[in-house]
Amino acid sequence: MLRTRFVSSVLAVAVFAGLGATTSLLAAQQLAPHQQLLRDVYKELIEINTSVITSGTTVAAEAMAKRFRDAGFPERDIYLGGPRADKHNIVVRLRGRGGANAPKPLLLLAHLDVVEALKSDWSDDLDPFKFLERDGFYYGRGTTDDKAQGAIFVANLIRMKQDGFVPDRDIILALTADEEGGGFNGVRWLLQNQRALVDAAFVVNEGGRGALKNGKPIFNEMQATQKNFVMFTVTAKNRGGHSSVPRPDNAIYQLAEGIARFSKYNFPVKLNTVTRVFFERTAAVESPEVGAAMTAIVKDQNDAAATAVLAKDPRYNSMLRTTCVATGLTGGHASNALPQTAQVSINCRILPDAVPTEVRDAIIAAFADPELEISAPPARAQVDPSSIGPEMLGPVELVTREVYGDIPVIPSMSTGATDSQAFRVAGIPAYGVSGIMNDVDDIRAHGRDERLPIKSLYDGQEFLYRLTKLFATTRTVP
Repeated sequence: MLRTRFVSSVLAVAVFAGLGATTSLLAAQQLAPHQQLLRDVYKELIEINTSVITSGTTVAAEAMAKRFRDAGFPERDIYLGGPRADKHNIVVRLRGRGGANAPKPLLLLAHLDVVEALKSDWSDDLDPFKFLERDGFYYGRGTTDDKAQGAIFVANLIRMKQDGFVPDRDIILALTADEEGGGFNGVRWLLQNQRALVDAAFVVNEGGRGALKNGKPIFNEMQATQKNFVMFTVTAKNRGGHSSVPRPDNAIYQLAEGIARFSKYNFPVKLNTVTRVFFERTAAVESPEVGAAMTAIVKDQNDAAATAVLAKDPRYNSMLRTTCVATGLTGGHASNALPQTAQVSINCRILPDAVPTEVRDAIIAAFADPELEISAPPARAQVDPSSIGPEMLGPVELVTREVYGDIPVIPSMSTGATDSQAFRVAGIPAYGVSGIMNDVDDIRAHGRDERLPIKSLYDGQEFLYRLTKLFATTRTVP
């Protein structure tokens, strides 16, 4: 936990007096120099194919290294390296005032890799790896996940260097490999092999969404914890035989009946310190029925009526509890033989404090067939949420008001995975906050025709510029 004092509004106003009060960053047709720099970096990153399976991140890392060298960053403050030659990370440091009492660094984190994208899967006039501006949007794979935040961090750090800004604490930027999978995770590699490069007081990463509704910002999330990814395999085995003489005991039928029972099972509702605040604050921006259910569930997590309302929304349901779902099915070995084996893959997203052995026990009970075999759970340590005290929440709320007006900042638990978890495991608090607003009804990350509103990119740049400077200019020591 950070032992910092919350920076007062008076100090923040003084720090940002020269930034201007404009929040509509596209009022002028001509981009400001720092916005043009961002657009150039963003376009360059989008057009470098960094697909997690079929490509690498080294070309993108080297391109960003060149930009930092050209901006005057010394070679000693630029590091390239990673788990494989084609899976390099880049770590850059903007040095602070230093001294014996200097606070530990702030780490800005984004990943360079993107999920696979085939041109044939996108609209005919779109190429996932060609940057396109059209109808108020930027299109391309990674425009939302995660090259917008990565490009913003690059452009903002260069802007700070050009402006002669010297923070009280070092600012580290890490752009990393294989967050989306692929087996060569850059963050874990850095923590294991180059810990000193990324050792920090806290991390600002992706994972918290900014939400637009009908073109207007409605809330800004700050991710402080996330679910853990766990896989199980359930197997039915049988002696088999010739298909011309079928018997009632069939591995596929046996497994299918268990799957049907499992599909009706729900893990119990269990809120934590983050999800309680999430539902408490989200209630204010939801419909009356859903908002009332959120208020009720915070008061009593065993409220069945409130749970029923919230569970209708898949995201809210996943915030309430551990979830497990069948994601793969195999069975049989020949078309003319009774199956000897049938298997189903079960993907679980378990709550941060859930015990994998207990999750496995619940799955066994749900399948309700002692003859079925279920794989052993992995060893996984419990990971506490990062602190959401005023020392972290206060600055995010302040900058959110400055850039977006009077909208709530909502601490959240990611139902998916981010690289923040590796830092939490290593004892470094990590927060998902971007201030990059996207339409809640038009989320295209990982999907077809991924895009980001143009205005959201530049508003997000201003948000992260102010937030980074605020975090970096506090003289209190964590």
